[in-house]
Amino acid sequence: MRLTLHTDYALRTLIYLGLRPDRRVSIREIAEAYGISENHLVKLVHKLGQGGMIETIRGKGGGLRLGRPAAEIGIGDVVRFTEEDLALVDCFQADGRRHCAITDACRLQLLLHDALDAFMAVLDTRTLADLLAEPQRGVMTLRLGIPVPSES
Repeated sequence: MRLTLHTDYALRTLIYLGLRPDRRVSIREIAEAYGISENHLVKLVHKLGQGGMIETIRGKGGGLRLGRPAAEIGIGDVVRFTEEDLALVDCFQADGRRHCAITDACRLQLLLHDALDAFMAVLDTRTLADLLAEPQRGVMTLRLGIPVPSES
């Protein structure tokens, strides 16, 4: 299974925000850190905001931050929310007619449905907090150029 860029960017955005819990972040900052389109992120951030995964604050001092704790943002939930269609095979046309001669007798669709369920079951065992655990957190922070707060 291959996830869309929409889901990839959604997960990256959430990771970035999870790495910066101490401050609000701009769309431009995220786009520059990952080298992705700001325009694409605007639409994505809006959708993630609608889903309660991020909080958007407008105006001076505004920006983005996680909408709830990282431990409450399930990876499976993010994938389901951002993917428009999780079907692995398309045995039917848009009008409901089958376009495969063996649809009625084929077990491939059932097998792939079971595989998708297993894939999602694994994602459902993980949260954003799991992706932000050490030592990966430190490596990601360094590679994204995020300043590490000094301990004084």
